[in-house]
Amino acid sequence: MSLQIVHHPDYDAGFAVNHRFPMSKYPLLMEALSTRGLARPGTLNLPEPAPAYWLKLAHAPDYVEQVLACEVPETIEREIGFPVGPRVSLRAQLATGGTVQAARLALQHGIACNAAGGSHHARRAQGAGFCTFNDVAVASLVLLAEGAVQNILVVDLDVHQGDGTADILKDEPRAFTFSMHGDRNYPVRKIASSLDIALPDGTGDTAYLERLAGILPELSARARWDIVFYNAGVDVHAEDRLGRLALSDNGLRARDEMVIGHFRALGIPLCGVIGGGYSTDVARLAARHAILFEVASGYA
Repeated sequence: MSLQIVHHPDYDAGFAVNHRFPMSKYPLLMEALSTRGLARPGTLNLPEPAPAYWLKLAHAPDYVEQVLACEVPETIEREIGFPVGPRVSLRAQLATGGTVQAARLALQHGIACNAAGGSHHARRAQGAGFCTFNDVAVASLVLLAEGAVQNILVVDLDVHQGDGTADILKDEPRAFTFSMHGDRNYPVRKIASSLDIALPDGTGDTAYLERLAGILPELSARARWDIVFYNAGVDVHAEDRLGRLALSDNGLRARDEMVIGHFRALGIPLCGVIGGGYSTDVARLAARHAILFEVASGYA
């Protein structure tokens, strides 16, 4: 069975090429996956926009309505990092629907990936940090509400702490949030996950992978997980503008292999999302995001 990938052309909201959030990475990622033979008929799945009632499981109803109507207050737009117009609103709905779809495919096939997602700074009350809706939190609460799962583990390895996911799921005992991130990076005010590991600037491949290898058995022993959401942000890379953990391409591949291999060896379904990546060389950035799909395809 080939790796099931969820993607929509409107994941790209058409930002200017010099915007701090490199929207062009989404079509370039799909080109990279096509070149690698991973994106082809039978593997691609087109998501529908997440309906409002899904979004309101995770976010304040008034904020959801503001995004859907493209009437987000400027103060919140500044925290998000861009105006929420029709293309941004649609993109947020599609990416969230895509993670729900990828999670369902993972439950069916053992593993699946969304070619977007990982918007982990969006909190219950509002968006922040280039994140409009928190797709992993929404997907977690949708699956729980439907009775599709009983225990969810979030493994967030983006360079930034998963404050929004922690905020939304903090009172949900069936969800455990784990974030391993840069200590001195955004957000300044962290919101405690179920478990946080903060790493110093300059942590390279060896120290990073040793720490991760030590924590994975502890995570898998905490409960009988029905699904793992894996945020495979590549902003931990040495060449990323916003990350300072100094991983290499080989380090990213070893990280993804370690996480995916660990949970699939236990028979636990895994849903991958791409998380952050902010390098100015967007083609190379897309290639780094493609590593998640290359590794995941070995377990499909």
